[in-house]
Amino acid sequence: MRYTAEGVRYFVDHNSRTTTFQDPRSGATAKGPKGAYGVPIAYERSFRWKLGQFRYLCQSNALPSHVKISVSRQTVFEDSFHQIMRLQPFDLRRRLYIIFRGEEGLDYGGIAREWFFMLSHEVLNPMYCLFEYASKNNYSLQINPASSVNPDHLMYFRFIGRFIAMALYHGKFIDNGFTLPFYKQMLSKKLTMKDLESVDPEFYNSLQFIKENDIDELDMELYFCADFEVLGKITTVDLKEDGSNIRVDEENKDEYILLMVNWRFQRGVEEQTKAFLDGFNDVVPLQWLQYFDERELELMLCGMQEFDINDWQRNTIYRHYARNSKQVQWFWQYVKELDNEKRARLLQFVTGTCRLPVGGFAELMGSNGPQRFCIEKVGKETWLPRSHTCFNRLDLPPYKSYEQLVEKLNYAIEETEGFGQE
Repeated sequence: MRYTAEGVRYFVDHNSRTTTFQDPRSGATAKGPKGAYGVPIAYERSFRWKLGQFRYLCQSNALPSHVKISVSRQTVFEDSFHQIMRLQPFDLRRRLYIIFRGEEGLDYGGIAREWFFMLSHEVLNPMYCLFEYASKNNYSLQINPASSVNPDHLMYFRFIGRFIAMALYHGKFIDNGFTLPFYKQMLSKKLTMKDLESVDPEFYNSLQFIKENDIDELDMELYFCADFEVLGKITTVDLKEDGSNIRVDEENKDEYILLMVNWRFQRGVEEQTKAFLDGFNDVVPLQWLQYFDERELELMLCGMQEFDINDWQRNTIYRHYARNSKQVQWFWQYVKELDNEKRARLLQFVTGTCRLPVGGFAELMGSNGPQRFCIEKVGKETWLPRSHTCFNRLDLPPYKSYEQLVEKLNYAIEETEGFGQE
C-alpha cells in the first residue's frame, strides 16, 4: 500500500506490475461505488474516517526533532510573528517546544495548547483591524477590508495562515472561528447567495428581492457595477467588463446576482485572502483538506462549543478520591451551577484550552496520547487548586465545605495564569 503525492491511498500488485485504488486484500472489498480514496463512498462520507486520513498525512510528513518558540505573555503576538516567519515552513511541522519566558515548566503539550489558544485570541482580535465580526449578531470572523491601512498587513496574513495551518497540523484548537463562507473559500468551494444570509443579512435580502421580483417592472436602474467604501473612500467596481454601462434586466439578473455574491465575499480582501492561503499552504497543502466540508473544517479548528456534563463525568478519572467522595460530588455540583462560559474557563484552566475534540471528553489528549480529565486529591484545605495542563489533571485539595471549594476554585480559575498556579 502506498500514497500519492496528494495523500490518496493506492495498492501495488507486484506480480502484474499494476496499481489500483481498490483494496485487493481478502475481505476488504465492499459493494457500492468507490470514492476518490478508493473506498466505498458511504465510508468516505464519514468525518471520523476523513479526520483519520488527515492525521495520517500529518504524521507521515512529520519531521524529526523539535522547533523551539520562546515568547513573552505580554508580547505573544509580535514574538510569535517574528519567530514563525523567520523559520522555514517545513520546520513548523516538527514537534513544537513552546517556552513562556520567565516561567518554569516543561512543555509536554499543555503549554503548546495554551500558546495556540492565547495567540489565536490575539491575532484574531478585531481590535488589530486584521479581522472583523461578520455582523452584529454573528461573532464569527472575516477579513477586514480596512486591514490594508497597515503597510505590513499582507505579511501578517501570511503569518496567520501559517499559524492556523500549524493548529490543524498539530491537532490544536483556536479561540475563535471564521465564517462558514471563509472556510468554503479555503476549500475552494463555490459560494452561493445562501452563504450571505448569516454574514450580511441586509445584502442577502436585497439580492433575494431582486431574485423574486420582475426587475423590468420595478425599473430599478441597476447596472453591473457596485460601490464600495473603505476608510472613507468610495470606489465603483465593474462586476464584468464595461459593467457600469450594462443594465440589469429580468433576463440577465441571475448572472448579476452570482457576480454580486462573489464580489461581496472578495471586496477589498482578495490580496489578504491570497496571503492567508499562501501562508496556510506553506505548512499544510490545501489539497489535504479537499474531502472536508466547511462545517467539518470548523470542527477541526475550533472543537465543540457546548459541554455535555454527563459526558464529562463519564470520562473523568480520580486519584486518591472516589466517585462518591464528598469533594468530588461538590465539584460536579459546582460544574452544573456554572454557565457555559465559566465551564469553558474551568476546562481551559485544567487542559489549556476551552475547546473539546470532536469525540467529546473521551478523546481529550495529553502528553502521551489520550488522557482523560483527572481529579486528584492533593495538598491541604488551605491550598488553591492547581492544574497540570499536559496531563489534563486538576489537583483538588480536600476542602471541608462546598462553599470553600467554590471560593478556592473560582479564585484559581480567575486569578492564576501559567505554570506557577498555587
